[in-house]
Amino acid sequence: MLKGTVNKILLFVVMSFCVLPLSAQDDAYNAYTPYSMFGIGDISKQGTAYNKSMGGVGIATRDKGHINILNPAAVTAREEKSFMADFGVAQGNRYYAQHDMTSSNNTFNIYDFVISFPVYKSLAMYAGVTPFSDLGYDMTSKVTDPSIITNTGVITNDINGYGGLTNIFLGAGINVVKGLSLGVEGQYYFGNLHKTNTFTMSNSTYRNISSGFNMNLHAFTAKLGVQYEKNLTQSVSAVVGATYRLGTSLRGEVERYEIQSISSINDSTPSPRTFIDTLGRGKVKLASEIGVGIALKGGDRWTAEVNYIRSDWSSSGMDKVIGFASVGNAVFSASASQSVRAGFSIVPNRNDIRYYRKRVTYRAGAYWDQACCKLDGNTINAVGVTLGATLPVFRWSNGLTLGVDFGQRGSLTGNMVRERYVNFNIGINVFDIWFLKPRYD
Repeated sequence: MLKGTVNKILLFVVMSFCVLPLSAQDDAYNAYTPYSMFGIGDISKQGTAYNKSMGGVGIATRDKGHINILNPAAVTAREEKSFMADFGVAQGNRYYAQHDMTSSNNTFNIYDFVISFPVYKSLAMYAGVTPFSDLGYDMTSKVTDPSIITNTGVITNDINGYGGLTNIFLGAGINVVKGLSLGVEGQYYFGNLHKTNTFTMSNSTYRNISSGFNMNLHAFTAKLGVQYEKNLTQSVSAVVGATYRLGTSLRGEVERYEIQSISSINDSTPSPRTFIDTLGRGKVKLASEIGVGIALKGGDRWTAEVNYIRSDWSSSGMDKVIGFASVGNAVFSASASQSVRAGFSIVPNRNDIRYYRKRVTYRAGAYWDQACCKLDGNTINAVGVTLGATLPVFRWSNGLTLGVDFGQRGSLTGNMVRERYVNFNIGINVFDIWFLKPRYD
């Protein structure tokens, strides 16, 4: 048994090194959406496939068979000697429309890797890695106004960006008294953001200009959580939960550069210009976040939950500091983000030995999100529905979670982009009991 435990720990170490380069990669788009152009990119939906298939709820979730990373207090809802691990991947399909223009793309990424293990009777811990924000866009426009291009020729403007921030976290939870659990999670954010703006002239007598930003960022913060469960009847209980993530300053370096090409009438090589700014404390901030949730549980058979989350980015400085602020002609202003989520899960009979479908956990959810920025004064809202199921594998709570998210963000009003998407999530949940005495025949 000890050998099996050691193997699980070694597996986590190896997988962590495999996941980290992919979640913070610089040579490919982790996400692809025009709404990632501003600030630190598109804030990722947190949680595992288990949470995502229920509309993203989890603040009040207590499930002894799955790791819930949305509330550090939830880690106490577990078998006393159980070891758990979760590994997730996500595949996104997006379809865009603006006026009479349409486009589409798809991405595939490793999303999370988390382990959870007991420390003492009432104390448990977890650790993992997951994306926090994604930057990915690539757009081209042309200036064909005769009054402008008479001398320069057609001007092509390419803007693109890639990168993102990754979150490495370590948390612990403890049962204080019957029904009451507290938790704390330390978080380390790190990553690189790259933004480029290139002007190309069809008339070679003029120089092409490429400018942009390379940002190397990092930050530390903490998240606090609480859950309280109370029996309402013999078979139904209620859980209330709350979380609070502390705001923190982003630190690092912002490299601003400009490169000009050689024109056909000038043989001299223009010197690139580079400026490096150090982000001082308080210059750019990650906003604090508060979340509350309430859930009703019918034992381990069904759960219904509602969450509300709010994070005020208006004083983050991301709409004022060069490199984070506006791209092109769009006017970006930081604002408060909000989210309302609802989810439901049910398993007909977890212990049925005759019909496999009765041991499957079925999940559904819905959500409304308001992004942390406004474009030209317009809020960016998203609505969607989720469906999913956890297929039991072998014994205990080992399972394969499949989920799909149908939604829409933005609209066709003004200069907004309507983004419709279908996201698929797959999560592998590993569950085992440590220190279980072997049986011999």
